[in-house]
Amino acid sequence: MLRSLPAPPKKREILLFTVAFVFLVVLFGVFNLRESLSSNLSAAFFKQAVDLAGDRETWRIHTSWPTDQDVIPHTNIVLHAPGWTIFDNLYVMNGTVFVVTDKPETIPPRKLLTSTGIEIKNGPVMEAARVPTDREMRIISVAEARELFGSGASLVDGVTWIVDDPPQFIPHYYHWTAELFLGFWRTYSSLDPSISESGDTVLPAPRRMWFVHLDADRWRDPARLNQWMLRSTFPSVTMEFSNDWDDRAQLGRVFLLDRAFLSDRAAAREGPHSKKVGRPLAEACSLPGTPYWWSPIARNIMKFSGLSELPDTGPPVITYISRQTSGRRLIDEDHELLVEALYALEDEYGYEVNVVSMEKLSREEQIQLAVRTTIMLGVHGNGLTSLVWMHPSKHRTLMEFYYPGGFTPDYQYTAYTVGVNYYGWWDNVCVSPMNCDTDVVPLTIIA
Repeated sequence: MLRSLPAPPKKREILLFTVAFVFLVVLFGVFNLRESLSSNLSAAFFKQAVDLAGDRETWRIHTSWPTDQDVIPHTNIVLHAPGWTIFDNLYVMNGTVFVVTDKPETIPPRKLLTSTGIEIKNGPVMEAARVPTDREMRIISVAEARELFGSGASLVDGVTWIVDDPPQFIPHYYHWTAELFLGFWRTYSSLDPSISESGDTVLPAPRRMWFVHLDADRWRDPARLNQWMLRSTFPSVTMEFSNDWDDRAQLGRVFLLDRAFLSDRAAAREGPHSKKVGRPLAEACSLPGTPYWWSPIARNIMKFSGLSELPDTGPPVITYISRQTSGRRLIDEDHELLVEALYALEDEYGYEVNVVSMEKLSREEQIQLAVRTTIMLGVHGNGLTSLVWMHPSKHRTLMEFYYPGGFTPDYQYTAYTVGVNYYGWWDNVCVSPMNCDTDVVPLTIIA
């Protein structure tokens, strides 16, 4: 019997088989491609992460030491002037600062380092109340530290700026900029003798500011210049306030600060230079410095305010800061006389004259104008703080008007500190130590 053979495949079946086969080949290739792409992308992402990390550093969050050996990091005073002190290996626990050393005779008196942080007022009772106790700072031996701290501490890396001032002066543009910041940077810049006119420095910026006695709502000034100053100079800095200080104290743990800058206005007032001239900044200015010590700060402010370079040399720029809408001001007739005389100089000699009320200018405009100004003049007041942004030279000058008989060295000392000439006036009488031409028309100030 003959066996029947299967019929040959039809064209339609051959076509369907071909399509199915091609589909499987393509699908297999897609899976391989996806796997390859995924692998390549993962490798690229990992490589990018490594590139971003650079020389990866192990987290430094804790240090420990054997409890039976004297190997606890000792505190070292890197630089000191009364009220302005830089430490390496400073300890903080339970709200108290600890200096660890077996040579306590090398540590300055505590009242030149810190204070109780209460409001600064005159009189023997208030002065005695500011003297620090063991609650604020203790100077202990290595053995005492080992007993108190145990076998380790939490690390706070980088530079920490501890501000021990009361809230009394901080929310004021002059005190914030021309005292606190000037004092900090005048001290800190002493560690870099190579600061250039362009503001180049090897000093790392502070990573954080700790305000021991100030809450977060009280550091800003009404003109919002304090925050402009801080955010433009140290854009990465973080801030902790009195409640954060209390939080750390309540943890009951010890913190070891790599490098700590401790500033204390009351302690600075105890120094000989401050007592002589009445300015806490004077103690910082007694330290070694370079001619361009302020340049890193001034250049940062300038660039943040929209000026990439110093203005080209041109005709002198005279800026009169008017206070005619404030309580302390020139009488109207004398104000008008002064403005008329200034514009006469512009017409006759081609000087640039600006008559401005600082509160009517934006923060950028205030700083840009100060950078360009050759001669700044005005009645004693907060607007003159902008003198710190004037580019120092033998021609840069501040002229300040006082009510006859009144004087404070605030802006005089600030001007000298940043390399600006100074002339103070009572009517037509010069009250600065420089020689003045007294053949001028007197101006009358309303106190």
